[in-house]
Amino acid sequence: MKIIPAIDIISGKCVRLTKGNYRLKKVYSSNPLKTALLFQKAGFKRLHLIDLEGAREGKIKNWGTIKKITENTNLLIEFGGGIREEKDIKRLFDLGIDRIIIGSIALKEPQKFENIFKKFEKEKIIVAVDTKRNKVCYKGWQAKTTKDISSFLRDLIKLRVKTIICTDIKRDGTLRGPNLSLYKKIISNFPAFKLIASGGIRNINDLKKLSKIGVAGAIVGKAIYEKKISLDNLKTSL
Repeated sequence: MKIIPAIDIISGKCVRLTKGNYRLKKVYSSNPLKTALLFQKAGFKRLHLIDLEGAREGKIKNWGTIKKITENTNLLIEFGGGIREEKDIKRLFDLGIDRIIIGSIALKEPQKFENIFKKFEKEKIIVAVDTKRNKVCYKGWQAKTTKDISSFLRDLIKLRVKTIICTDIKRDGTLRGPNLSLYKKIISNFPAFKLIASGGIRNINDLKKLSKIGVAGAIVGKAIYEKKISLDNLKTSL
């Protein structure tokens, strides 16, 4: 299981939200590049980078921060937040982004997503499956649909999507532990997916549980920033 540290960006600053609530924003650093370099120094190979303003507004906003991190680190970066257009995907890859994360258009504009999915390497595209009470959310988690998670996953299977990031929004940023039952259900019912778990991870024990049930990766954010998990402790799990 790959452990992937997270950096969420608002106005060029490294922040964390609680349950996707933009009003419950906490700033941890005004220098996301410095944070990314700390992760690189600790031995991480990958970075989960999200433009929260982009996710909410439907347009990538923090291009400068993205460029700084891609140009000054060796990290393999998976980026999401506001990706709606093919030209932006090309620009991200040109900047050195390794994989892109698509959420809203996969859900709300499936034909557009399918066209994009056909034009780029399938391994380079991750779909965000963000859920609250078993319903799928989008637009930076601010909009909720009536579509249940299983229905959405069946749609993605038909398109041969390989990797998904699944976030339980009610747990994200709460340090209450990941939704193990949700991930077990997905792995059991949709074994074709590489599942990356996100939301609620609070300690090494949570990571061990996720690894045991068979997730491919785990995104760790607030637990690092709140010093619930030290980078030194994570080194043994890399």
